[in-house]
Amino acid sequence: MLGTGTPNPDPARSGPALAIVVNDTPYIVDFGPGVVRQAASLSPRYGGSIKGLDVKLIKRAFLTHLHSDHTAGFADLILTPWVMGRDEPLQVYGPEGIVEMAENLLNAYKEDIEYRVNGSEGANKLGWQVDATAVQKGLIYEDENVSVEAFPVKHGTWTNAFGYRFTTPDRVIVVSGDTTPKSNLEEYTQDVDILVHQAYSAAGLENSPPAWQEYMRSNHTSAIELAELASQVNPELLVLYHVLFMGSNEDELISEIRQQFSGDVIIASDLDVY
Repeated sequence: MLGTGTPNPDPARSGPALAIVVNDTPYIVDFGPGVVRQAASLSPRYGGSIKGLDVKLIKRAFLTHLHSDHTAGFADLILTPWVMGRDEPLQVYGPEGIVEMAENLLNAYKEDIEYRVNGSEGANKLGWQVDATAVQKGLIYEDENVSVEAFPVKHGTWTNAFGYRFTTPDRVIVVSGDTTPKSNLEEYTQDVDILVHQAYSAAGLENSPPAWQEYMRSNHTSAIELAELASQVNPELLVLYHVLFMGSNEDELISEIRQQFSGDVIIASDLDVY
């Protein structure tokens, strides 16, 4: 878990981001603020133990939607691994708009790129480039380590928002992205080993202004609603991230989950490893 936070600038929680590492190959899902430094902190270079999070190995990323808290680390994801030695383009998969976002960021940093490539630094000419692909529902990526399916989710009025299902040699991992429960998640979470899902506290929401309650219900999933889904698909581990407490606390949130789900559940912290 590279970042478990929300748009709120909580110093203890970086922006939403996680890495699925298979055979020392990292696959990044979302790239909130701090994504590269969080990955680096888990790598051997900086005292960690996960070889696959050596920054120069970050070559593939998947974006759930274009909200700023999920994308503010995009420039970092493009440029820092290149500076550290990545010598091939970053592959990025995401909703409509991801191609334009990549192009605009590269244009914003064109002076930096020009200086690093043609100046005395002599950086390689491929690692700064981006191969961006706008995804649709279905299988969007496959290699010897993983197959990745994208599935549409309902997140307010976003036209395109996705969750992702990763199938590895020994695990099925589903990442919800930001979503309401009205997204047919049951179909994509069958036989899941690890379900990484966002949540908000139902009790906390009751103390919020009416307009905020309406917004939350049309954009996100309450812990009670998530517990109902978890009770149906029974993941081996339910991991909560992007949690909005709204005055509630961890114990209260877990108690809401426990109303319907008795399996293993944890509220993730930054740099947790499962």
